[in-house]
Amino acid sequence: MRRLFCILISCFCLLTPLLAQSNKLIKELESKRGSLQKQISESETLLSTTKKDVGSQLNGLAALTGQIEERKRYILTINNDVESIERELTSLERQLTRLQRDLKDKKQKYDSSVQYLYKNRSIEEKLMFILSAKSLAQTYRRLRYVREYATYQRLQGEEVLKKQEQVNRKKAELQQVKAAKEGLLKEREAEKAKLEDQEKEKKTLVANLQKKQKGIQNELSKKRREANQLNARIDRLIAEEIEKARKRAEEEARREAAARKKANEKKEESATTTATTTTVEKTKTKVAPLETYSMSRDDRELSGNFVNNRGKLPIPITGPYIITSHYGQYSVEGLRNVKLDNKGIDIQGKAGAQARAIFDGKVAAVFQLNGLFNILVRHGNYISVYCNLSSASVKQGDNVTTKQSLGQIFSDGSDNGRTVLHFQLRREKEKLNPEPWLNR
Repeated sequence: MRRLFCILISCFCLLTPLLAQSNKLIKELESKRGSLQKQISESETLLSTTKKDVGSQLNGLAALTGQIEERKRYILTINNDVESIERELTSLERQLTRLQRDLKDKKQKYDSSVQYLYKNRSIEEKLMFILSAKSLAQTYRRLRYVREYATYQRLQGEEVLKKQEQVNRKKAELQQVKAAKEGLLKEREAEKAKLEDQEKEKKTLVANLQKKQKGIQNELSKKRREANQLNARIDRLIAEEIEKARKRAEEEARREAAARKKANEKKEESATTTATTTTVEKTKTKVAPLETYSMSRDDRELSGNFVNNRGKLPIPITGPYIITSHYGQYSVEGLRNVKLDNKGIDIQGKAGAQARAIFDGKVAAVFQLNGLFNILVRHGNYISVYCNLSSASVKQGDNVTTKQSLGQIFSDGSDNGRTVLHFQLRREKEKLNPEPWLNR
């Protein structure tokens, strides 16, 4: 009994990693899904729109559309997770079939050995088998055979127990993964039902707005004027920052050229042969021109680090959020002649949310426009722009670190205090779509 207990314990230790492998997959999928689910759940609190004016309804439509996009993304994640679990189930079923086949084979071998021993079960029969040998050598071989067959039978029994335990564990693992799949399918159906409700709500809101075409155009014209004014100011400040960076690089190149010239002069003074003089002349011809780079060495290094973090940069707003307006030109679904042109993205958060730096850098500019603060942070030749702040907690020239608060985002006078950060990303003068750079 003690031997059997030890065998079962050792089997459990060997098989625990197999079960843990599926557990790990399920936990990884749950972890990824959990953060997205939390984001969706929190962002639902940002959807309340009570005012009936066009501006408020347009804002509500943007928030609702953003929430619908998030829920579709979550459903897509669930679909991908279901596919991963189905692949795991297929693999487990193949493993179980193989284990059951091995168990059947070992049972057959064990049954054969048991039947053989049963036929030759008495000690007298074994002694007769050994003593009936014709020589001493044959007696020894028969004695060894009897001992080895007994050991063989014991090992066969242990193998059967091991394999049976493997089969049981694999069945339990299979059931666990099946339960995870069933839970995912139920969750997907629940999310689809919520999505349908939101789609209906969106259709109702669009139908109301379609009756207010003139009001919509007036509201959009107002927003375009404000956006053009803001972008013109940003463009001018970025041009100034590029010129400052060029001058810094030029000064650095000038200092390096002077240092190389001084070093060459020392070599020339110590040169005693024509070959040495020729080498010095060649070295002189290799001096880099002053305007080889538009950035200093530090700026180039920071730019490289920034690029390496593409897709990993944090969302530039604290707390729950919804992206309510995407980068570029696009039409608003369901509304005639309503086209948006965004140089960045608009991110709606909760009242009191802070704008935060997406990467280490230096504050290039802080300016006010229409009573609100706007901040530019330089990351080498990349510049991140944070607009629509009610206050700024940094000033021009400050060094900032990743996720450092830059200021509080402005909240309007609506019931829930609509809080929207306008965020842009530039590579020098080139406008970039920020979304592929952010970790969502």
